Amino acid sequence: MMSEGYQLSQIAPEPYTQVIERSGKVNFKRTVKLSFKTAGFLMELNVDEGDTFTAKQLLAALDTEELIAEKNAAYARLLQAKRNVNRIETLLARSLSSQRELDDALTAVDTTRAAYRIAYYNADKAQVFAPFDGVVVARNTDLGELQSPNKVALQVAALNDNLIVRVALTGEEISFVHLNQKVKVHLAHFGLIDGQISKIPAMADNHSHLFNIEVLLPASSFTRPLIVGQLAQILIYAQSQDFVYRLPIAALNAVDKNGQALIAVEQQNKPMQQSHAIYKIDNEYLYLQAHENSPSLAVITQGWNKLSLNSTEQ
Repeated sequence: MMSEGYQLSQIAPEPYTQVIERSGKVNFKRTVKLSFKTAGFLMELNVDEGDTFTAKQLLAALDTEELIAEKNAAYARLLQAKRNVNRIETLLARSLSSQRELDDALTAVDTTRAAYRIAYYNADKAQVFAPFDGVVVARNTDLGELQSPNKVALQVAALNDNLIVRVALTGEEISFVHLNQKVKVHLAHFGLIDGQISKIPAMADNHSHLFNIEVLLPASSFTRPLIVGQLAQILIYAQSQDFVYRLPIAALNAVDKNGQALIAVEQQNKPMQQSHAIYKIDNEYLYLQAHENSPSLAVITQGWNKLSLNSTEQ
């Protein structure tokens, strides 16, 4: 409010809130490399880089003619082994065979059954289905190419709860943050959206000596794959247990020889100058040390330079 040519503001003590600003790139938290279980020629490819897909969607498939033939052959050997057991049991009932021959035939059934299951599994794994709703990050193969188990065919990433921004904090700043803390994220063309701190390392980087935290972006219409790689500004509002008076920087009259801030206040309807211990100064505000139960200050924020002020100490 304006009083006798100067502007007066009531300043109450408040917890010190530090705004930490950092920039980083939007990236995937995790990606998954998809390969085929067995060797074969790629016969079907339903996605390309940048394509989105839904869970359980068929992404790629091998030519299964050879694998199906192996499965059928294994099944035929299993049937033959079972028939051999029946034959030996009939002969054993007539004392024309031995228990050892029956045991060997039963073992052959178990062996051929295992071989059939492997052949069946290999034929089934000749197809790659989507493990989740996601997007193709990289395609490393093409139709007709020979695939092998150690060759990555597709690299994919989930769309839900998988977009992050990594930023680095100093040792002092890391003490102001905690897991699941809400932060603001500014994305070009989208404005401010909410984020959440999802990872805080136990130790600093050996080279930079900074702590690389991760900010998780929400799953929404904003967080589509097209923003991966974009720059994002992270705003962390970190509140400490210290209480301060937060004054506009224009309210600072001077700094005395003891390093204390001189400010103009109104007491009993009279303007006067007080000295206060400085907690911190930034480009916008002057923070003065206070306690939770400290009284409010009637601070002259504008027009103090036109007044004749008497000094008091705090």
